[in-house]
Amino acid sequence: MKKEIIIQLHGSFEKSVQKDTASGLEFWLARDLQKLLDYDEWRNFLKVVDKAKMACLNSGQNVSDHFVDINKMVQLGSGSERQINDIMLTRYACYLIAQNGDPSKDQIAFAQTYFAVQTRKQEIIEKRLGEVERLTARRKLTFSEKELSGIIFERLGDEQSFGRIRSKGDKALFGGKSTEQMKGRMKVPKGRPLADFLPTITIKAKDFANEITNFTIKRDDLRTEDGITGEHVKNNREVRNLLVKRNIKPELLSPAEDAKKVERRLISEQKKLLGRPEPLEQWRLRG
Repeated sequence: MKKEIIIQLHGSFEKSVQKDTASGLEFWLARDLQKLLDYDEWRNFLKVVDKAKMACLNSGQNVSDHFVDINKMVQLGSGSERQINDIMLTRYACYLIAQNGDPSKDQIAFAQTYFAVQTRKQEIIEKRLGEVERLTARRKLTFSEKELSGIIFERLGDEQSFGRIRSKGDKALFGGKSTEQMKGRMKVPKGRPLADFLPTITIKAKDFANEITNFTIKRDDLRTEDGITGEHVKNNREVRNLLVKRNIKPELLSPAEDAKKVERRLISEQKKLLGRPEPLEQWRLRG
């Protein structure tokens, strides 16, 4: 997610935070969150809220501790007032709502991290968004590699051919450096895949090359190792050329933090949020 989008969303989300003067607890109003998450209609947003309530119940929490129905007065264009329904939400409730949204939308992806971390500092949220993006890219690379491996085995019947073809593709992407040479440069522990230590842009580059290869193997009905290897090498070389034109040389980029370590940290953060969500119990009788 681009930095300017993060800055814009952070400012919008920060303006929506409310605080109870007596207890100091933070809360959010559902109608504000509806706009932040880019839902046009209240009734459609309530469907997501209902899913979040079910998730709350399934996690062993009291729904009424985190979703508190209230009534409030709003100004109409004519100057008169009208009473409408709203819902007071804890951070945990907001998190569950965001988790039930479409993560391809910037607003949802941002909200999932914003409500997951215990601080609202922009730089920490930005860092976590980057970590989530990298893990998502890593999982996608795993899927495209599995698809490529399956296609190759189906057509060649050789379990070792995928490794040979992938290795030659890596060599094309990394400017002549082999997978093992890159592992040595990045100090990858023995037995661990190189991709777990690559920065996000290189992971995405490998995945993009895989996707092109998967598509063209099927489209052109390639059925020889030489043919598939040539296609995969060509795709990795062309992806590399695209990066180099923007002064990005994959073999020179610094290694990233172990993806498995990042994943464990994010899971731990999530467990902390889910394990001790702060309730809104003292506000149940309001409205």
